[in-house]
Amino acid sequence: MTTASTVAHVVAHGEPYDLGFAHGTVLKQRLRAFLDDGVARLNHLLPTAVSVAGLSGDLSAHRAEITRSTPRLAAEIAGLAAGAGLTLDEATLLQLRREIMGYRRIPTRGDCTTYARPGVLAQTVDLNGNLDDQIAVLEVGHGDRTALVLSFAGLLGYLGVNSRGLAVGLNLVLGGRWGPGLPPYLAIRHLLDTATSVESALAVLRTLPLASSRTIVLADAIGTACVEVIGDEYRVTTGRESVHTNHFLAPDFTGRDELNVFARNSSLRRLETAASGLRDLPADAAPDAHFALLSQPPICVADNGDIRTERTVAAVVLDAKNAALHLRPGDPRQSRTQTFTL
Repeated sequence: MTTASTVAHVVAHGEPYDLGFAHGTVLKQRLRAFLDDGVARLNHLLPTAVSVAGLSGDLSAHRAEITRSTPRLAAEIAGLAAGAGLTLDEATLLQLRREIMGYRRIPTRGDCTTYARPGVLAQTVDLNGNLDDQIAVLEVGHGDRTALVLSFAGLLGYLGVNSRGLAVGLNLVLGGRWGPGLPPYLAIRHLLDTATSVESALAVLRTLPLASSRTIVLADAIGTACVEVIGDEYRVTTGRESVHTNHFLAPDFTGRDELNVFARNSSLRRLETAASGLRDLPADAAPDAHFALLSQPPICVADNGDIRTERTVAAVVLDAKNAALHLRPGDPRQSRTQTFTL
């Protein structure tokens, strides 16, 4: 249905189950094919094959936490399953692929370079699994609250911007014990559904039991914040600008960083390049100027032909002031900008 130059656009408004049902209906064939491709491509990435039946216990444990902390998203997952003709376990698995992969079994290099300043958040999306054929932009809302969400393969959340002027991005960081909880991708969707500013997002985020470590980057019209999470511990840095890659920056988290040395070296280089590039961008820089920075190596990670290795599968510029999502799918050096607005 999609290629690196065409992106599915799902528009759905209403109650949570209805949002999920519409999402599943639009992407029904693609999601079925993805799940049938080595169990959502997990078996192309993991050293030991998995099955939906074999993962049922883990999926159920996570689903209980999702239902407890974000019941509206649990209802949306049920709607996704019904709309796409999937089992509830299959629809849940789509939300949990990263947690299922873990980090001790995968020689992770890290993924994503993110930066923010008032009104703007920009980042690359670096993933393994060749997921650029699974990109969708969701326009989802209930009442007077609407969000634009970048999605991959049935995810209800990944990154995005809402109608209240909040933009949310993320980075993978590796630390602590991963276990049943709310996947960070769903936590980001919950922030977009409920928060109206960086300040309110920070308050909501602290109430959520995350399943895995992550950095979440926030921007609104007046400021930014960077939140590093290990288990139930949060380290928050606020300021006019935030830049983050894949290693911990909080001093008391650095000794708990599980990123391998090669990935850390990449992360350090990308952080330096992004910080330097951001300093050179004017405050009113157009999206294409941000994409030019995101397209530079080492920020843009080239495809080496190995499905197991992370590469840049998209680049995004979120305009919080105008509630717009600018997207370059696939390698941003080779694709045109697509713009979605609320």
